[in-house]
Amino acid sequence: MVYNKISQLRPLRLDTVAAIVGLLLALVLLPLRLLASQIYLNTVPFVLGTACALYLLALYQQDTSTALPRLPRPVAMTLPSVVLAGLGALVVLTVLQGARTPVYFAVASVLATLVVVQILFTSEEAFNRRLLLLQVVLFALVFRFTALYATPGYIGIDVWTHMEFIEAIYAEESLSAISHDKHYASPFYHLLVVASSLLLDVPLRLALYLSVGILMPLSVLLIYATTNLLVSERWAVLATALFALTSHVTMWGLHLIPTSLGLVFFLAILYALIRVMRIEYTMRDFSLLILLSVAVILTHQVSTFITLVLLLAAFVAQVVFVIGPFGLTRLDTSVFRAKKPVNLIGLVVFNFGLTIFVWSLTPYREQSFLATVLSFFTQTLEESAGFLNIASGSTGDETTEASAEAAPTLLEQAVPYIDALGFLFLLGATFAGCLYVVHRRRAEQSVFTLLLAAAIMLVFVLVLPMFGIRNFIPTRWFAFLYAPMAILGAIGLRTLVRGLSPGVVVTVLVLFALIYPGAMLFAVESNAENPVFSDQHEQLAYTDAELAAVSSIGELTGGPDGQEIRPDQQLHTDHPYQTVISRTGAYPSTTTATVPDDGVADHEYVVHRTTQSTDATYFNDADGEGRIEQVSQDRLCQPHHATVYTNGEVTMCTPSPTT
Repeated sequence: MVYNKISQLRPLRLDTVAAIVGLLLALVLLPLRLLASQIYLNTVPFVLGTACALYLLALYQQDTSTALPRLPRPVAMTLPSVVLAGLGALVVLTVLQGARTPVYFAVASVLATLVVVQILFTSEEAFNRRLLLLQVVLFALVFRFTALYATPGYIGIDVWTHMEFIEAIYAEESLSAISHDKHYASPFYHLLVVASSLLLDVPLRLALYLSVGILMPLSVLLIYATTNLLVSERWAVLATALFALTSHVTMWGLHLIPTSLGLVFFLAILYALIRVMRIEYTMRDFSLLILLSVAVILTHQVSTFITLVLLLAAFVAQVVFVIGPFGLTRLDTSVFRAKKPVNLIGLVVFNFGLTIFVWSLTPYREQSFLATVLSFFTQTLEESAGFLNIASGSTGDETTEASAEAAPTLLEQAVPYIDALGFLFLLGATFAGCLYVVHRRRAEQSVFTLLLAAAIMLVFVLVLPMFGIRNFIPTRWFAFLYAPMAILGAIGLRTLVRGLSPGVVVTVLVLFALIYPGAMLFAVESNAENPVFSDQHEQLAYTDAELAAVSSIGELTGGPDGQEIRPDQQLHTDHPYQTVISRTGAYPSTTTATVPDDGVADHEYVVHRTTQSTDATYFNDADGEGRIEQVSQDRLCQPHHATVYTNGEVTMCTPSPTT
């Protein structure tokens, strides 16, 4: 092993300087955790410091001795069969248990770890990218479709609204059925499901699963295609596995809405963009970029904005390499092939222009979508923006804040960290990858595009919410952010493998393989239909009895229009159950009940379900703030109420005629 002196590392070299600055920044950020209680303030400085320290250690050691230990050939040949048999066991478990239970997630975590171990520790002779990619894709398919199979109705909140739109389009055979909504200008998702139903002659629910549902797990192959333009097959397969296992990507494979399809188009645009930067492109390649850009604009507004961020990052990377500190003469052709930066100004202008044009014509809250969004953003800046005005980005944060006054248990304190653990591991690998690509000899437009895109997205996801700016819906960004993070993370792990001593490398990789898959699969986004920590996270799916109650409430009340319902007739229940009642049109004027601490609700029309008494559901407190509360039926239905409907799981109470 060769150890370099600090003087030999040329501290003014960009990657070395960046690593040192990263260490100093981590130290500077540490005191912020004393000013506000937020999970990323508590953890990101440690992750950043660890990544920078490992990178500097890799530069210092420059190990050239023993190769990494590899799995024995018989073990490497047996593991694929074990994984495939395990996937079959997951299907059987779901059928027998009727849901994805903690046992299911434990088995799935072991299988995911075995896949990652194969990628990292299989010898070159036994490495088979096709077999490994097959395992990754099959795991993604089984993990998602077992949830869809076991769940009556749909998983999530927004999907109920979108299926109402789809049913209206299907019935009227025209987009005019949703002309009142912003999705009138971005109907590709809805038209795809309707077309799939007509072509395959299946119900709309099954058409959704056979179209968008199948596209989601298959789209992870675009990560492989993109990464393989930059690094060898092993690390491209690793990036694919890292992305496929991420919690938010899994969530959009369960909660199938326009965001899901927008993510597919985003991955295709990312591949096409990196491709034109890495090969001798033709007009056909640019035409594909334009076609995909139009597709994402016609699919989803948030996905469109995130795509614009990606294109802006690519344009900034172009400027950096044309007039900035990097030059092609400094490029190490043994790492990346020297290539003149691609001119993207036309593509960027086209996307911005078309987006503004479409958004200006999109109806949204009695204005155009563009005008409404700008109005909301201006209002936020004037009223609620401020340093460390923390805006929680997940239900996990909300749970922590809501239970802070009630002396949270150890589990309540640990759950938010479990939810974020996979992201933090990937973030550390991403930091290492970013340090690698800022080296002058390795800098190239394609990898700088990934670096800048990840950096800008992290600002929207982590930084802006700390200033109270949540208009950009940061939770929708994570799945898109994971694409450049997975690629840079694979590059970062490759960097550490090449530079650190075998003992340190094995420790890092084994910890990553053992913790990352399980952390991602146990995170709340991966099990929203049946949360592993059911007393900490709300369930975003419903039983047959709960869905039957929604239908019965609609029939019982006649499904009145929202304008026909007086304020005192508003229906109150928990969140998220109130969303499915209102979004299906069963009773449009439904909202979250207000239940004071240790008190009773004061509403005329209420709905109680047994889940409210056993698992995590949201109610408003006396100040109107939402918090998780377990509520018994007598805290909603009062003595002056009459029970007008019950099916054993759901009870609807209204004012008694005698009172």
